[in-house]
Formats: sequence, structure tokens, C-alpha cells
Amino acid sequence: MLIKKRSVLLVSAVLMSSAAVAENTNQEPQQLTASRFNMPALEVVGTQEDSIERQIGAVVIIDREQIERIQPTSTQDVLRGVPGINVNSEDPTAVVSNIGLRGLSASEQKTLILEDGVPVAPGLFIGNERYFNPRIQRMQGVEILKGSSSLRYGPSTIGGVINYKTKTPDDGVAISTRVGSFSTREATLEAGGRTESGDAFAGLVATRAISDGFMGQGYQMNDIMLKAGVKFNENHSVGMKYSFHENEANISYRGLLLEDYRRGKTYNPAPDDYYLTDRKAFDVNHEWHINDRATLTTLMYWSELTRDYWRYSVNTGDSNAAGRWVYTDALTGNNRSWERYGIESRLALDHNLFGISNEAEFGLRFMKEESDDKRVRATRESDRAGNTDRYQVDKAESIAAYVQNRFIITERFAVTPGLRVESYEQKRIVHKDDLSPSNIGSAKTTNTEVLPGIGATYQLIPEAQIYGGVYRAFSPASNGAALDGTSDQKLDGERAVNYELGMRGAAGRFSYDLTGFYMDFRNQVVTGNSDPNLTQSNAGETRHYGLEAAVGIELGAGFSVDANATWVPYSKFRSGDNRGNRLPYAPKYLANLALNYDQGKFSSTLAVHHRGEQYGDPTNLKEIPANAAVGIWGGLMPSYTVYDLFVQYSFTEDFKVRGAVKNLTDKRYISGLRQGIYRGAERSFEVGLDYRF
Repeated sequence: MLIKKRSVLLVSAVLMSSAAVAENTNQEPQQLTASRFNMPALEVVGTQEDSIERQIGAVVIIDREQIERIQPTSTQDVLRGVPGINVNSEDPTAVVSNIGLRGLSASEQKTLILEDGVPVAPGLFIGNERYFNPRIQRMQGVEILKGSSSLRYGPSTIGGVINYKTKTPDDGVAISTRVGSFSTREATLEAGGRTESGDAFAGLVATRAISDGFMGQGYQMNDIMLKAGVKFNENHSVGMKYSFHENEANISYRGLLLEDYRRGKTYNPAPDDYYLTDRKAFDVNHEWHINDRATLTTLMYWSELTRDYWRYSVNTGDSNAAGRWVYTDALTGNNRSWERYGIESRLALDHNLFGISNEAEFGLRFMKEESDDKRVRATRESDRAGNTDRYQVDKAESIAAYVQNRFIITERFAVTPGLRVESYEQKRIVHKDDLSPSNIGSAKTTNTEVLPGIGATYQLIPEAQIYGGVYRAFSPASNGAALDGTSDQKLDGERAVNYELGMRGAAGRFSYDLTGFYMDFRNQVVTGNSDPNLTQSNAGETRHYGLEAAVGIELGAGFSVDANATWVPYSKFRSGDNRGNRLPYAPKYLANLALNYDQGKFSSTLAVHHRGEQYGDPTNLKEIPANAAVGIWGGLMPSYTVYDLFVQYSFTEDFKVRGAVKNLTDKRYISGLRQGIYRGAERSFEVGLDYRF
């Protein structure tokens, strides 16, 4: 049993506080407005006209139109087009999340992932953050924030912050369907309604998707989200969201062996391995406009995730002889569950300290996480039933506080210093470990991080704003590393000092953003994604620097171009056994180009994505193993370029047809390495329609 009783108390407290607000509203009625309102949420960037210009770091905003234009299967389809982001795909639907920013390894999670301001990755302090990836079908936008502005959030903001913004169902009913290659079938229903005054709404977004999958890596996914909100008066509004997700994916750590990859084989290398996830989450936002200069936003959240991973053992000798994985009847279930609840409040306050305009923000967050980890030994005949030979519980409690103040020195120049403090305790309890009985027991460790930062913006001319800053960032070592076995490993959290300087602006039909960055790690904990045990260690100093550039040009006659490129010439270990080596999953070059055409009811996009060569492990092994190695997998993965074509035609305002050809040239490429080669998806076709009643 996890922390359900406490979660029930939390939800009860939320409901009682909402009722109290409603009761107060009834006692002191105010005139309700007829204007529509959006559900309160903690936004990373915001929707105000000058939201981007106020940020002291690089910002990317992706809206619903941009998402729908590229008809994504997963969030990673959207993220791979963002400057500075490298996506390492283990499967085409991105059941697990593997992204790296600015030369950070895509096999790590050093970027905070949020949904409507709520952490969604399981185990921020207890690990492992990769095991749940939100579904793109429920999203209407994405905010990506890098640089000193990331200091407002935590932990794990070394790379930055990614915030997925969920849809708010509008009045009526909308249906979106898609069918495509690999017997893919998907349907999404959006339904909602508002009161006449516009001060209350409720709705749902539900998706059902089934596919045989590329290389037979099929899945069955259900995703449901319910949202409701009410504006009690001009000062108080509350929004609530409940989500449910389940997915049965026929995927594994194992990829193709080298010769089969070279022959172009497309069979499932682990046909009987399954990755099963089930997640429930509930969050409540309350927004209080205290006065014209002060707003208090409070967020309460709870989530529970189970992840059962059933994998068959292999016979290495027989696999080498056959040139492909040969499995035994021994079945292992690595079955984990996580529960998290937290509360966070943010006070935005405008004031006139020192006789100038100031914008201050104060934040406080409490969060508790707990996970059960059980390893079950079974056989093919037992159908996922057997002996539990390991059972451990990981816990973490954390509290964070931050403050920042934007000093508006002049209309063109503003300086924003900030300070964040993260304090946390981790605990591991090993109830059973048949393989290592000496591990049975418990251990705990504590840590406090003080994270200062400062940044500034300067409007050089109307068409150009300079921004930049420096801040200290950190990412905690997970329980599995910090408390390996049942003893404190004295494993420090990852610490880095990040620098950034950029320029952004627009002139006529032209917009641009150019950013230089430098990240200096004093202690980076590196995981080789090819290591089946995901072993972590203090890797010492690493250093990363490079440039990001993005441009948008309206060419006229319906044509436009969006392009970006990332150059990371240096991303290397500065100490330890791998000194001088490049970090794994950190390519030197990334580039994206989109040629768009819009004319009347027709629109199309030709998208080009290029990823440079990259290593698969910290030792910078060049040759990919040809045999069924069971230890470290590595090798130099060649660069590749893929082309995607998207078209849409709107017959009416409520009826639209769309189609896509992904990997237009049928490029064969390596998307990643683990225990074998992950092959990128071959050319595929999709057609779909959207209809609003």
C-alpha cells in the first residue's frame, strides 16, 4: 500500500476549500461577467502579448495549429522540431520519454516535464523519470523554456522546462479519426459545454488507439481527460482536471542484431515482451486576484502510475549462432508503481521598490513521492505469475522555495535576479532480495541545494531584444543510485552553472532567435542508455557549449519557411575514465526545415529533420557489436535526414480531411541502441478527418 489515505485527505481538503470559496461567494454575491475564462493553470511562459519578451531565457511556444499541422503520433514528433532538442526514440509512439537539450544526453532526464504546470514524469527524486510520456492527443500547446527563467521550477531543470498544455473542450462535440500503416486506428472525442454567462465549463477529451506497430511493436491505448472550471466572482476561480491513461505496448529493451539490421529486417526482436502502464491523476487550481497588483495561484495534485515490464531471458550462445535473439522460458516482471502528491503556491506581486516598477514572484512547493518495486520470477507456462525475489520501497519528501524580482530599470532594460532552494530526503526500504540478502534493511540521505541566478533583457531596437543570464541548476541522484543497496552512496546531486546569451525579434515577414549557451557541470551523473541496468555514477566534470538559431519567413503567395539549427561543437567529459569523450546521445548537429503552403482551404507542409552522428555509450565505442552482447551496447550511429509530407483540406469550417506520408524517402536509419539496434520507422501513410458537430 502506498500513500492513498493521504491522497484521499488531500483531495478532500481541495473539495472542502472549493466549497468554502463557493459559500463565501454566496454570502457576498458579486456581478458575474459574461466573458469566457480559461481554466486556472500554472503557466511556464504565459499567454500575455509580451510574455516571451519578459523571459530572460530562450523560449519556444507551439500552439494547437502547429501541432495539428504535423499530425504527430507522439509528443516526441513535436519536440524533435524544436531547436536544441534531441529525441532518442525507443519506439515510434514514444511510450517512454528520451529527450536531451543542448548537448545533454538524450538517455538522461535533466529536463523537467510538466503538464499544465504539474510534474508528470514519475519519481522526480526516486526515479525513474522516463517511464511515462503524456499523449499528444490531449494537448493544445507546448511551452519550452531554457536558461535562467527555468529557475522558477524544479527539480531537474538543467536542460530547461517543457510544459504540455492540455485542451479545454469547447461547446459542442468534435471527433478526430486517423487510420494508417501498420493497421493503425485512432479516434479522439472532444465534448464540452459552458454556461450562458461563460463562467463555468466542463468537458472531456478521450482517445482510443490500436496498432500492430512498426516491426510488430503493437499497442492498445486508452486516454481520458475530464476538465471543469468555475469563476465564482471577479476574484476567485477554480479549475479541476482528472486523467486516466492505460497502454499495453509490445516493446522491449532489445533491438535488432547488426546483421539483421543490415539486411533490412523488420520483425519484432522481442515478440513476447510487454510494457504495461496505467496512470491516474487529479489536480486542482485555485486563482485568487487579491487586487490589481497581486494574484495568488495554488495548485494541488495527485497521481498514481503502475508500470509492469515483462521480459523473457535470452540464451546468448544460441542467439549468436542464430544471428537474432533466442529466448528461454524464463520470464521476469520488473513491476513498479509510483504515487505522488504535492501542493504549490505562487504569489505574483507588482510593486514600486526603489521608485521603479517591479514584478515579483514568490513560490513554495511541498511534494511527497513513494514507489513500490517488485521483481517477479515466472515462466512462459505460468502466465506472469511466480515468486517475488525482490521487493523494495523508495520514498522522498521535498520542499522548495523560490523568489525572483524583475526590476524594470527603463522601458527597454530589465534585470531579474532569483533564488531557489530545494531540500529533500530520500529513503529506501528493502523488504526482500533473494539475490542479495545482505541488502535487506533501510537507508536514507538528505540534501539541500541553493540555486541563485540572474538574467536581463534589453530592447536594443524595436526589431531586436537581447536577453541572457546565468544560473545554477541541479538534478537529484535517484534513490537507485544515491541509496544503492541499503547504504548511502554519498552520491551528490548533479550541479551545473549555465550561461546563455541571445537575441530575438521580428521585422515585417521575418522573425528570428539566436542563442549561445554554455553549461559547466561540476558533477554529472551519467547513465549509459545501452546499459540494461541503467547504472549511474559520479562522472565528474562535463562541459557543453553551442549555438541555436531559428528563423521564420513569410515568402508570399501562401508560402512560408520555418527553419532552425543547433550546433554543439563541445559536449565532453572533463574528468574520469571517459575524459575527452563525447557524451552519448549528444549529436553535434541538429536541423529542421519546414516549407509551408496555405491557400484558401488547402494547407501543406514538407518537413525535413536532420540528426548528426552520435555515440551510444560514454566510452565512445565506434563499432556496433555484431553479437548478442548482454553488457554495454554502444557504437557510432550515422547521421540521417528524414522527410515528412502533411496535407489538409477544410471542406467547411467544421469538416477537415488530412493526410500524411512520414519518412517520405523510406530512409533506413538507427534511432537508438540498447540491447541491439532500434530502427527508425519506415515510410508510412495516414489519412484522417476532423468533424465538429
